[in-house]
Amino acid sequence: MKEIIILIAEIVNGIHDLLMDITDSFGWDLTDKDLHLWVFGIIGILCFLFVHAVFKVISKYSITALSFFYTFTVLLVIVFAIEIQQKVTGRGEMSFDDAIISIWGFLLFFFVYLILKGIVLYTNKLVKKNNS
Repeated sequence: MKEIIILIAEIVNGIHDLLMDITDSFGWDLTDKDLHLWVFGIIGILCFLFVHAVFKVISKYSITALSFFYTFTVLLVIVFAIEIQQKVTGRGEMSFDDAIISIWGFLLFFFVYLILKGIVLYTNKLVKKNNS
């Protein structure tokens, strides 16, 4: 996992340096904070527009699916934050396998939730059918 984080950091640093060079070549005197404001503003709004459009479609079919995607995204952030924290503090072992098994844990429990939800919905349908 350490290698993956280092590779990602190198890519991000390369993009950062390229953007600073581009803005300098245009004569724009942007600080690092200015660059962050623009880059994350643009990336953020593009992500929002994409996610909003996708979630709007999904919400017509299933709020459960929408909740799953949101929860999955939050869990990804938490899992990787914990793994990075373990590397920084030296408490625990930063491991990509730990991150994967954490996500599998959520998927397993979510699958059980779906089975239980299906049983409840099916039972309710049978009860309504028998009461009709």
